[in-house]
Amino acid sequence: MATFFGEVLSVYSRAVEEDDDDIEEDEEDEQIRRELEEKREVQLQWGPEISQSLSSGNKLQCSEFIIGVGHNASSFLSAYVLASAGWAAVGRATAWNERSRAVTGQSGEDSACVFHRHKDTPSVLICTVTGHIAEDQQFQWTQKVLDSLQQRQLTVTVLADGSVADYKTADYLSGGAAPFLRCLRSGAFSPQPACPPLEQPNILTGLPAAVLNHCQVHRIAAVVYQCYSDVIGPDSVTMETYKPALSKLAKSIQLDTSLKTDVLRKLVRTTEIQSNLYI
Repeated sequence: MATFFGEVLSVYSRAVEEDDDDIEEDEEDEQIRRELEEKREVQLQWGPEISQSLSSGNKLQCSEFIIGVGHNASSFLSAYVLASAGWAAVGRATAWNERSRAVTGQSGEDSACVFHRHKDTPSVLICTVTGHIAEDQQFQWTQKVLDSLQQRQLTVTVLADGSVADYKTADYLSGGAAPFLRCLRSGAFSPQPACPPLEQPNILTGLPAAVLNHCQVHRIAAVVYQCYSDVIGPDSVTMETYKPALSKLAKSIQLDTSLKTDVLRKLVRTTEIQSNLYI
């Protein structure tokens, strides 16, 4: 290369070396991305009997599938339905994400969703979801869980927690005192819901929205009951708001009120201890 003063300088080019560095960095980034995707993959763990049936190409026979999303919805199912001796845990789902690792001492196992099946009526399945399912995991969770079930004559009922602060209405004074229920259903759901429909411009978000969207696309009868409450943690009044949602389900899903006081007290106390930063 010649300068303005007539000197000839030799120039060393690093173009090839820089390209090689970029390729190595891209391969390293791609490897990290693949490892992260594998770690964030939703894992289903069924009991031996169900696992053997699914591995043979069969699907789990299910007529009623109830999902409780959130502490109040899950605690309601645990206290009023699962507290009886007629249910058995048959599987779980784990989902590792930012929120599960951000909580001290909490792992993917702690954020698991637990599946319970009725002993006398095996076609009735309940899932309690108390852990966080990230946005990129919601579609995967829904697809894996519902694809494991037979879809013929299947009805999906979702009980979901919601904050009254997110509820939009033209007249807040006449909107009713919290907690209260609103619902959205798929086109294949024909029974009359147990509460008024969710008014526009309110929308569903999170896992309940993913489940309802999947059921709408695959023509599965589904309804989501969202309870809007002004209480963050488990609350007995909020839990009882879900009672009408189960009134029209199968007779095997009966509300057990005999043990509810002790169970509810235990659930509320446990959550308060976990949420106390000074303990």
